[in-house]
Amino acid sequence: MFILIVLLMSISLIGIIAVQLYWINNAVESKKAQFKNDVQKSLGAATEKVNERERAEFEKKLKSFVDVKGFADKAELKSFLIEQIDTVTKEKITLGSTFLEENFKLPADFLDNDSIILKRITGKKDFSIATRYKSAENLFPTIDVKKYSFIKRYTDLEKSYMEDAFTSSKSLKPIHDRISNNVLNRTIKEELIKRNINLDFKYGVYSADGLATKLKSGYYTINTKESFPYPLFRDTEGNTSYYLNISFPRENEHILSGISSILLLSLFFIFIIIMAFSSSLFQLIRQKKISEIKTDFINNMTHEFKTPIATINLALDSIKNPKILGDDAKVLRYVEMIREENKRMHSQVENVLRISRLEKNQIDLNTETIDLHDTIEDAIRHVSLLSEDRDGKIETHLEALESELPGNQFHLTSIVVNILENAIKYSEGAPKIEVYTESTSKFFIFKIKDSGIGMNKSVQKQVFNKFYREQKGNIHDVKGHGLGLAYVKEIVDKHHGTVFVESEKGVGSTFTVKLPLI
Repeated sequence: MFILIVLLMSISLIGIIAVQLYWINNAVESKKAQFKNDVQKSLGAATEKVNERERAEFEKKLKSFVDVKGFADKAELKSFLIEQIDTVTKEKITLGSTFLEENFKLPADFLDNDSIILKRITGKKDFSIATRYKSAENLFPTIDVKKYSFIKRYTDLEKSYMEDAFTSSKSLKPIHDRISNNVLNRTIKEELIKRNINLDFKYGVYSADGLATKLKSGYYTINTKESFPYPLFRDTEGNTSYYLNISFPRENEHILSGISSILLLSLFFIFIIIMAFSSSLFQLIRQKKISEIKTDFINNMTHEFKTPIATINLALDSIKNPKILGDDAKVLRYVEMIREENKRMHSQVENVLRISRLEKNQIDLNTETIDLHDTIEDAIRHVSLLSEDRDGKIETHLEALESELPGNQFHLTSIVVNILENAIKYSEGAPKIEVYTESTSKFFIFKIKDSGIGMNKSVQKQVFNKFYREQKGNIHDVKGHGLGLAYVKEIVDKHHGTVFVESEKGVGSTFTVKLPLI
């Protein structure tokens, strides 16, 4: 069930994050498409303005020259006659038109040292004659009027000669003489601002062959992935020889800024979901671990209590024996045994209650100035019998120059005793323990080094956790409840100090306690 819950939660979290990322990606792509569309519209409007501006300036200059300064090198009055038969009404339709054809030679000063021949055609008069015919033999060949589209009205002829002159002048000028960088830059900027694109941009005009022109903003090179191309100076048929390329260095920032609020909100909720999932998973694992530790603790406590209770029962049964009652020495021996076992159980219960009260801040650590060297020597005396019973030896190297600090005498003595007892219990053969002290300007440091069985890295990370004991299957080689080092850490933390262990499997362990002098 635990694995199933974790699996379902993981799948749900991955699914939610995937949906959110998909939505964010779609929003960004939509903004990019909108931005591209706005840029294309802006470039279209800008190039149209540039084209219209060039045409207007040329027509104004040309019209002024022809009307005021110009004269025709050659003029000729021409006429055309078109006849067509309408077989339904049996009428012959005759269309006639006359126009004046004038040739002008534009001098060099008009087109910057270039010259062209301009032909102006001006309509004079149109007329038509309709005649009814009598028989089919008198029919004229049918003529399609569309084939004679070169006969135009006055306005069309006026536009024609203007267009011819404009096209000829464009082909003679380089593109940088047709428009300046300042005008092009200003026109592009105006059109972009109209569509709320207030971004710095770079542009360059390139020929259809990919050759750069002098029209560009500083140093510019084409980047096909980041630039937006648009045709410039298209002719009447939509063809062009030049392309305007524009790019935006801060394009991505502009796109993201449009959805920044929603994007941040989405990322915030994703973060909350991840944190909630991680917290839930952590709590599940923690509760599972605590459940296992408590089960192990209850089993250990039951086993630890079972032995003294059995011993007490045997002692009481022995005292009841009439043979024993008459032997005062044996009675006193059994009474002493009962007292020791009872004391042992009381000590175990007291350890559990003490660690519980510490966690709930129910123990008031009254501090006073104490000498840690004296405290360490007192603790060594407490465990000396245990060490001597196994032919062990405890050596001291008390080299700290400053050993007085504010602390609780009872609890500091207890933590030293706990560490020393562990060093004795987890030593194979005769325990060999060394105690070192040293001091700095701010801290008193003592180390307790043993030559016991040692610990691997994974055990070192958990050794100060409450109820933790290194497992070897279902067997504990050394009795205990995993509370001693948890108590040590709690007391050291209460004194604003730190404790850590360095160990190697099969070599031994070194516990280091660092306490502030002030």
